[in-house]
Amino acid sequence: MISMVTEIIDWKDSIYSDGSGCFVSNPNPKIGETVVIKLRVFKWAPVKSVVLRYIKNGGDMHVKMEKTEERGVFAYYGYELKISQPKINYHFLVGTDNETYYYNQLGITDYPPCEEYDFRIIAGYESPEWVKKSIFYHIFPDRFYNGNPDNDVKNNEYCFDGHPTIKKEWNEKPCEYTEGFCLDFFGGDLEGIRKKIPYLRELGVNALYLNPVFRAATNHKYDCIDYFNVDPHFGGNEALKSLVEELHKNNMRIILDISINHTGMEHKWFNRDGEFFPKSVGAYNNPDSEEREYYWFDENNNYHSWFGVKTLPTLNYRSEKLRDIIYRSKDSVVKKWLKPPYNIDGWRFDVGFCTARMDEHQMHNEVWREIRKSIKEVNKTAYIVGEHMTDCTEFLQGDKWDACMNYFGFGFPARWFAGEKSWFEFKMKGVDLNVPECTAERLAGMFMQNLARLPYQAALLQYNMYDSHDISRLHNHSGISFETRRGVIIMQFTFPGAPAIYYGDEITLDGTTETVEGCRYPMVWDERMQDKECLEFHKVLCRLKQKEEALQAGGFKILYAKGFVISYARFTDRKAYIVVCSREKDTVEVDIPAILVGMTDDSKVTEVFGRFGGTKVQNGMLKTVLHPCETLLYEVIFPG
Repeated sequence: MISMVTEIIDWKDSIYSDGSGCFVSNPNPKIGETVVIKLRVFKWAPVKSVVLRYIKNGGDMHVKMEKTEERGVFAYYGYELKISQPKINYHFLVGTDNETYYYNQLGITDYPPCEEYDFRIIAGYESPEWVKKSIFYHIFPDRFYNGNPDNDVKNNEYCFDGHPTIKKEWNEKPCEYTEGFCLDFFGGDLEGIRKKIPYLRELGVNALYLNPVFRAATNHKYDCIDYFNVDPHFGGNEALKSLVEELHKNNMRIILDISINHTGMEHKWFNRDGEFFPKSVGAYNNPDSEEREYYWFDENNNYHSWFGVKTLPTLNYRSEKLRDIIYRSKDSVVKKWLKPPYNIDGWRFDVGFCTARMDEHQMHNEVWREIRKSIKEVNKTAYIVGEHMTDCTEFLQGDKWDACMNYFGFGFPARWFAGEKSWFEFKMKGVDLNVPECTAERLAGMFMQNLARLPYQAALLQYNMYDSHDISRLHNHSGISFETRRGVIIMQFTFPGAPAIYYGDEITLDGTTETVEGCRYPMVWDERMQDKECLEFHKVLCRLKQKEEALQAGGFKILYAKGFVISYARFTDRKAYIVVCSREKDTVEVDIPAILVGMTDDSKVTEVFGRFGGTKVQNGMLKTVLHPCETLLYEVIFPG
């Protein structure tokens, strides 16, 4: 077999390391600890020397690694490295008789690479390890389940920005913005979520992410008017307390959504016209207000609002008082809900990429470091997720967020590969640019350009979604078949990080694609109207993610990317899961070099969903036949 493999596969493709436990003896070390760093390569490769190059106190150090063992088809090289500083970055040099190759997280070069794609170890990283075994379920509370009709918003109960509230029946469609102005309510609440915990457990999710629940005028509640109280139409503070208690009894976690970038214009700090706080005098209409420093005003008393939305005045983090009340003081907003009796497990920060940034005043790095410190003081395992729709690696280096809403690193690339490119078209509208098809090569490039700049400690914590409350549901787009969408979902559950199901995706919830209201339809609870095939498909993947180490903390390697077929593996030294995803319109045959992750001809190979027809294992190659737009998920158990 070896001679056949050497003819087909370049030995350099077998060079591999990562930040998982298979290649770093302690992936989350403290300063002063010594860890063993490993690299592996085919044991028949013409390797003369392997060198670890790392940065210590600003200087580059080169140390020779020793061959420690041969196992399976690989030889392993190791070096004991003392973690003597908060962050250490490194890459490898692999030498033959004639050449020296350089290997970092992006891949192999035959010239010295820049350090941007180095492997990184963050000492003392307070990692929420529970996230690695989590499947999140994302809920827009008003649209999930009405557990207590007595607290529903009524028709004309109040007006906001000149528009009255509208009470909708559960089987109706949401209003378009110009009809309802985000004031149409269906009655979903926290008691409703609590009552549906058995459904969520049966589905297989073990963590919830809720869109904002604090007091606000609109149905989305990003226009907060009181950070310290849950909206009474959701059941108030007691309902949150009861929900969290019940979730924790069922070994489930919960993170809450909040915008600390802006408040609603009816917040008592700002209070423009007193519809909610008729006796208060806020910052807008009182230049002497103590809270005026919480916002941005110019000399003409004009205030800055988020992206020009007048109902969302932007918070000004030059104010030390604001920092105290939002996150620094012991009774701050951020700390209150992490503490008893509420005990939430983390935060998702809305528009985190905008927070504490205003022209020449770029305070975001300082503020996010302070926020992280404040959160981890209360709960070291709390999960910190920031919203960002583009490149956000600056926030994911261990000192700010644990994760981002992974639009850039996973969601948008996966949707583009599936053939849905409305987000790219929206961005390019009016600038005379075209959006081409996403090939497998492009998808692999987008995946790796993001992963290669993250510490592996952070890569395993990313919040991986392809649908959300802010973008149209993939399956609502014409031309997206179930087979195509199935491939995206398999990738979501096997990609490094935590998969997140947007409520209703598991039953193929209806919706439209033209406006954001189209992805916020009320959940369908009539089982006769649910997509049972899709539901059962999600259940299998949820169980797999919760039990398989390879999918929680294993390595990641792209094995094949040509035309419209991509294959990658998640693996440990005992087992691999190999995804083969096709967007080809015709049946195709592909040979996947699975030997690169350790598969040999005597490995046990099974397709998770029983689609094993036409698959052969020969000379370390996984030879498979894929029908149009088919995705296969293989479990590979190595011998020995």
